[in-house]
Amino acid sequence: MGQKRYFIRDFTEVLERVDGQIDTVVDLFGGSGLLSHTAKHVLPGCRVVYNDFDRYIDRLAAVDQTNEILKAIKERLTGVEPNQRLTPGQRAEVLAVVREYEQRDGYVDILTIGRNVLFSGKWVTSLEELCKHTMYNRVRPGAYECGGYLDGLEVVHMDYRELFERERHNSRALFVLDPPYLTTECGQYENYWKLTDYLDVLRLLKGTKYVCFTSDKSQIVELCQWLAGEYRESAPMYGAEVRQRTNTLNYQAKFNDMMITRL
Repeated sequence: MGQKRYFIRDFTEVLERVDGQIDTVVDLFGGSGLLSHTAKHVLPGCRVVYNDFDRYIDRLAAVDQTNEILKAIKERLTGVEPNQRLTPGQRAEVLAVVREYEQRDGYVDILTIGRNVLFSGKWVTSLEELCKHTMYNRVRPGAYECGGYLDGLEVVHMDYRELFERERHNSRALFVLDPPYLTTECGQYENYWKLTDYLDVLRLLKGTKYVCFTSDKSQIVELCQWLAGEYRESAPMYGAEVRQRTNTLNYQAKFNDMMITRL
């Protein structure tokens, strides 16, 4: 689960630096679309390709339903202090609300619902998983809004390798790579995302303009530094600029996110 919102200022600075030098931004691992959205806002004249492999558009389409569910949950938790642990009865009421909507509509954005009732850093993708967790009153105030969020984007749902192959001959393209982090939750990629898959991504960096995101959990930067010492210019990430920030998920979980750029 990425923390790209903390890098928006840095990402914006990079985009402004290449303004006029590129005509396309290709977001190979689009996730929530935040980076694609930012790229289109900063460079409105550029073509921005958002690879929605996880089908985030389904969650956006369900925003009204999600707001209804959270409103119903909030009403049932009236009087419960923020971040307070729910009693078994309160927890049962929350699950009853979610189950009712899922049975009625056939779909519920469980991940977003979970972020409002689970401890910070915890997430689930199914009602079955949600039923296994302790819950807290973390329901956000107000409602989610997403009007116009994907306006102007070219939305595709492709394997990142196919998309790269389609766009790689454009010398005026900037590739944005935010692959699943090793040793972390990998969402839709979790069934196959291993070290070799990450190393395959590094092949895409050669000869391209890129912004690549990773973390110190993967130790991939240390690997690239070692390769740079051995193979110099031919090594992945050789001569790239690295920006870093520390993220705190909860009282016991911290890690360093990195944005690596070569233009």
